[in-house]
This record gives sequence, C-alpha cells and structure tokens, in this order.
Amino acid sequence: MINVLLFAQLKDELGKETLSIEGNGMSVAQLKGKMKIEFQLEGLETVMTAVNEEFADDETILSDGDTVAFIPPVSGG
Repeated sequence: MINVLLFAQLKDELGKETLSIEGNGMSVAQLKGKMKIEFQLEGLETVMTAVNEEFADDETILSDGDTVAFIPPVSGG
C-alpha cells in the first residue's frame, strides 16, 4: 500500500488528509490518474510531489510502504 498525504484544496475536496492506495510499481503519474478517476480530485496536474520526503517527478516508481505527498501551489499576500 502507498500512503498518500493531501494538502490544501485537495484535502478539502476529499474531506480527509490521508489515504492508503494499492499502487506498488505505479509511477507517480499513474497514481495521479487513478486518484483523479476514483476520487474525482481536480488539480493533481499542478501539484508538487514528494515521495518519502524528497521531491519527485511523475516518472518516479512507487513501492509498497512509500509515502507520497501532493502539495498544491500556494500564494501569499
């Protein structure tokens, strides 16, 4: 299982901040696609991604036990 952490509007859209998803061997891009379909999450195309607390790109392959954080862009004022 992959542990997924959601922040900001993604957390608000889903109504929770953590998920466990079967995703061993998937790329980050495939995980995003699966989540978009299963949970109707919008905005995954623009998020920064961290895998096990290190920034990762869409080609990063995931393994059981990984923690993936999706971090939406933020703006300040």
